[in-house]
Amino acid sequence: MYTIFSVLIVITCVLLVLVVLVQNPKGGGLSATFGGGNQVMGVKKTADFLEKATWYLAIALLVFSLASNFAISSANSGGVQNQSIMQEQLDETAIPTQALPSLPMQEAPAE
Repeated sequence: MYTIFSVLIVITCVLLVLVVLVQNPKGGGLSATFGGGNQVMGVKKTADFLEKATWYLAIALLVFSLASNFAISSANSGGVQNQSIMQEQLDETAIPTQALPSLPMQEAPAE
């Protein structure tokens, strides 16, 4: 399951990079080539499509990332304790704690 999400994340990232690179913040990117005078309420149709595609791909990337996180958690919890590998290694190589030396206590002089 995790592999499927990994592939979807990579595909989404590649598409998101391509859509962002096609855009031009000054309005002279792909929209200037095809747009001409086709404006609807001040926004060219191609620029509007690219902006919507950017938002949809970004949301899809977020959803796939969260879903892959849950896929990893459910795959690891199959009867095995959820301890990290580092915690297990620390438990194995734990140095026994030494007791602090006791210091002699001086009594306060009586007034």
